[in-house]
Amino acid sequence: MFKKVTSVFLVFLLILNTTTVKAGGDDEGMWLPLLVQKLNIKKMQAMGLKLTAEDIYSVNHGSLKDAVIALDHGSCSGELVSPDGLFLTNHHCGYGEIQAHSSVEHDYLTDGFWAMSRDEELPNPGKTVSFLISITDVTDKINAVVNDKMTEKERDAAIRKLAAKLEEEAVKNSGKDWYEARVQPFFEGNQYYLFIYETFKDIRLVGAPPSSIGKYGADTDNWMWPRHTGDFSMFRIYCAPDGKPAEYSEDNVPFHPKKYFPISLKGEKKGDFAMVMGYPGSTTRYMTSWGVENEMNITNNIRIKLRGIKQDIMKKEMDASDKVRIQYASKYSRSTNYYKYSIGQNKGLIALNVIAKKQKEEEEITNWINKKKSRKEKYGEALPLIEKSIKALKEPNIAMNYWIEAFWLGPEIIKTSLRGYYGIQRAGENKEALSEIKENQKEFFKDFYMPIDKQLFTAMCETYEKDIPEKYYPSFFETVKKEYNDNFAKYAEYLYSNSIFVNEDKFNKMIENPDMKALSEDPGVMLANSVYALYQSIQKETEDTQYDLQRGRRLYLAALLEKEKDIPHYPDANSTMRLTYGTVGDYSPKDAVIYKYYTTLKGYMEKENPGAPETDEFYVPQKLKDLYNAKDYGPYGITNNKGEKEMRVCFTTNNDITGGNSGSPVINGNGELIGIAFDGNWEAMSGDIAYEPDLQKCINVDIRFVLFVIDKYAGAKHLIKEMKIIK
Repeated sequence: MFKKVTSVFLVFLLILNTTTVKAGGDDEGMWLPLLVQKLNIKKMQAMGLKLTAEDIYSVNHGSLKDAVIALDHGSCSGELVSPDGLFLTNHHCGYGEIQAHSSVEHDYLTDGFWAMSRDEELPNPGKTVSFLISITDVTDKINAVVNDKMTEKERDAAIRKLAAKLEEEAVKNSGKDWYEARVQPFFEGNQYYLFIYETFKDIRLVGAPPSSIGKYGADTDNWMWPRHTGDFSMFRIYCAPDGKPAEYSEDNVPFHPKKYFPISLKGEKKGDFAMVMGYPGSTTRYMTSWGVENEMNITNNIRIKLRGIKQDIMKKEMDASDKVRIQYASKYSRSTNYYKYSIGQNKGLIALNVIAKKQKEEEEITNWINKKKSRKEKYGEALPLIEKSIKALKEPNIAMNYWIEAFWLGPEIIKTSLRGYYGIQRAGENKEALSEIKENQKEFFKDFYMPIDKQLFTAMCETYEKDIPEKYYPSFFETVKKEYNDNFAKYAEYLYSNSIFVNEDKFNKMIENPDMKALSEDPGVMLANSVYALYQSIQKETEDTQYDLQRGRRLYLAALLEKEKDIPHYPDANSTMRLTYGTVGDYSPKDAVIYKYYTTLKGYMEKENPGAPETDEFYVPQKLKDLYNAKDYGPYGITNNKGEKEMRVCFTTNNDITGGNSGSPVINGNGELIGIAFDGNWEAMSGDIAYEPDLQKCINVDIRFVLFVIDKYAGAKHLIKEMKIIK
């Protein structure tokens, strides 16, 4: 399943890179909706689209963009389906909220949840929904404050200063001071666009099927086709009575959007036009050959190794206790998702010979650059800079990737101590702020199991020490070596016994009257500061080389855009709204194998693991069996060409999506909702780096199966009545 991996610290954005790729087939491309009229609309209409570009993106009236949402600033996408703020997204996008509301007594992960009235809808502090208001090209304004004589660092500083001014002016000129504005770079800093958003903060859980539907097949079926997963959940946006965004309040009312999607029961057939709109997170389609090697041998291999260790520790404890299973369900799922993705991506990159293809592209653009002196002067250093920089960054890059997986995404004591200490420091004597910190820590303790965290800490430290050169050790390693005979398990006993940040009673007592001097000496805080100091040290060590790499990438992309100036290009994904269009269809992953474009409830039943517990990957609820045996599908089923009643579950299109697109609407040529995107296929895991049109598939849950589950399985007919159904 597609998920976007996020970090608390914006500094991690330096680790990411954004690139571009030329347009390929009709199915390739993550296009900015602002540019659809200029670049895409005629081709889309020839393929079956009945809408205009203005129907898709408009700042003057309600358009499709106003029915598409970004969850939590782009971690997932969603679509509005009623005039009262009801929206759909994936089950895995709502999984954290479903888990947060679950307990052994009310296990919504296993049993599902359905609010039978609006009073029963559950609030989710911290969850947000953002709407795109407008996009403006500000490239000329940015270019006016930079020049070729600037260093990359000076260039960055000038751009940040102007971007902040443009953002401030945009909000002021809108007359709506709650709007948010962001200037974002595209094509490695060769273009810039200003985005304005409106963000709502009262988001309530309305419904979710049991995991035996919403997560059917779990880790085994993740990224695979054929798929039989009802990957959806439902939320509602609330706002203040005047329609403005507001924090949760009982006085808030359902939000009334400018636009919501009508839902089609007509279904889809092979060759039908299909469009996806959403917020894809990150692709690197024009990563160089050296970058691909780095991604495979460093990023992916380290992720695979360390997450494998972490997941074994979590799974053993989860299998032994229902309480721990619920506590760690979301954490485990987040870890396994990109663990399997990394395995598949490496396999795909090797099978498709991507490095050799990249090398050929680099040779071609080098020859083009060298044909003219002016080009050589302007772009000649691009590829050499990239190669030299990536090779120079290899050792610190390995250390940084271990740091991320072993420490930042490892034992929770590090993050909770760091956030808690500096949060309390900022709060000072502000009782309201301290109360909020206490509430946040209460949520942390609800899903914290110390035996798991201690094991994770010990295992991650031991692995880091064995695999990473001593010059990249955090300073606490020296303490462990001198005072604990290099025994991380013994140090862990001391650490977890004495830090207040992993002891709820001690923390609650402390927060009433914080002593900052005592807190600064807390073992958890000293550990966290040691770990973060290492991060800062690596960043400082690599700063100049990172700027060289940034310059090389910017020049390389500029050369590419000039070389292929007559070909439409789309920028790589960077969590901004994109549109991708294609068709419904089958695919052939290997010789003599053809996958049909849809699955049915029959296949769902065929995958059942008979006698398995409710928490099994292939458990089938009895009620679903009863509906299947009775062929009681309501208006959502069809009669197939054999005259049999059939319930479609999932289907595939060749839309170009990635992490962050989870929950995106799949739209037919009339602008009607026909499905919800939730995954990619195993054979094309290389797609974020190298798109393969013959293999790339977008896996979607059929909207008719979604409605069937809501109506016939859950009995939540009141939700169906809110929607506009096209029969």
